[in-house]
Amino acid sequence: MSRYPNPLRLTILWIGLLLARVGLIDRDRAIETTDLAWPRIVTGIARMSKNAVDVAMVGVAVGSSAIAGVGLAGPYWGLAFALGGGVAGGTIALVSQRFGAGAHEELGRAVRSSTLFAIALTLPVTAVFWVYSVELISLLTNETQVINHGATYLQVVSLGIPFAALNLVGSRTLVGADDAYTAMQVRAGGAVMNIGLNAVFIFGLNLDVAGAALGTVLSNLAVASVFALGIVRGRVVGIGEFPVQIDPFGTYVDSDMIADIVSIGTPIGARNLVWTVAEFPMLWVVGSFGETTLAAFIIARRIWGLMNTPGWGFGLASSSLVGQSLGQNNEGVAEAYGRDIIRFAVATYAVSAVLIAIFAEQIVVLFAEDPTGPVIPIAVSLVYAACFATLFQGVSGAAAGPLDASGDTRIPFISQVIGMFFVAIPLAFLGATTSLGYWGLYLAFVAETSVPAIINYWRFRTNKWKKISQGYRPDAASTSD
Repeated sequence: MSRYPNPLRLTILWIGLLLARVGLIDRDRAIETTDLAWPRIVTGIARMSKNAVDVAMVGVAVGSSAIAGVGLAGPYWGLAFALGGGVAGGTIALVSQRFGAGAHEELGRAVRSSTLFAIALTLPVTAVFWVYSVELISLLTNETQVINHGATYLQVVSLGIPFAALNLVGSRTLVGADDAYTAMQVRAGGAVMNIGLNAVFIFGLNLDVAGAALGTVLSNLAVASVFALGIVRGRVVGIGEFPVQIDPFGTYVDSDMIADIVSIGTPIGARNLVWTVAEFPMLWVVGSFGETTLAAFIIARRIWGLMNTPGWGFGLASSSLVGQSLGQNNEGVAEAYGRDIIRFAVATYAVSAVLIAIFAEQIVVLFAEDPTGPVIPIAVSLVYAACFATLFQGVSGAAAGPLDASGDTRIPFISQVIGMFFVAIPLAFLGATTSLGYWGLYLAFVAETSVPAIINYWRFRTNKWKKISQGYRPDAASTSD
């Protein structure tokens, strides 16, 4: 435990050991999960803090129109993580099973194929966003000032999309090889660099929203470079040893690997895409409440992103640990990891939600040019709704981990579609068009997490994912217990 003298790790470990003490989870699994999850949570906090700082800095420097513009560009930037996350979802499933089975040659082919696939998917997106940035932002609003800010941000930030996708592949490679700590060092360091660059570009050089976008591009380029160097050389000076070392001159076009990445990753990418695509109609609906409510909603979503970071850690820890157990054909152990991590995640989310709720107003004020303006009370009430909704996210994200590790990725995608398009967005629309008002937005937050939580947990309990995993296990492993 001395390897990670970190307050966040100690807090999460304390929660896990308390659950173990009352018999809800296994003590050894609590420790192992903590050591794999907390670095990813730190990475998530750093990245979501970066996103929040983007909004806060441009809000202070320019005002609510800049907040709205950056917020409307956000879903387009999110496509990088939808596409890259889909490829990376296939990466972690294949890497974790092969790492568990000791099939290192297959592991290298999986990573190289993922790298090529991520670049091929994201370069066309960059081109479209660069050329049509104004037209794309105009689809969401008629406010000229908001369009100008949003288009400027989108055009510049589009250059970082391929690097962001490669960063996901690099991170998932290390997590799948049981090393979330190194991935955290690289990506969290990039997020800190991003914040520093933003401050220089926005306030020092007066580049406003273009400065926020440029900081994102340069920091993602730096992170991608470090991952590439570390995975090829097996270590990076100042960071240390990487858990894998992969020959960059091996085969990149492996039809079997690419087929597996597509099969596993497409539903994961589609699930991530649901979040991104759903933001477009959601922002359009919220925009009908007015610019003030739109700005408040964007602030609340940035804080919501911070609250959801425990799921990053527990979901990936579950995928890695369950995947390694499946690679060794220990299906009973895989199920035990999945069950314990779900309980662990929910308890951690509960602690996080209480803390955010207590300090909601103080946090929201950090985003506003005018701390007494009308944006503040609306944003605070939305944050309270998010605090309640985030409890279900603990179940949804952690239950999806074993499904992702096994290759059973369609159900989490379907659950997200139902939750967002058939429940959350209609509730928000009712709020905008009926006397339901802001309650439609509050209920939309809850529906966004509770519906996937119910469906993902049900699928996990059926144990069908164990059988599905047999089709994706490495050649070095047998296909049955």
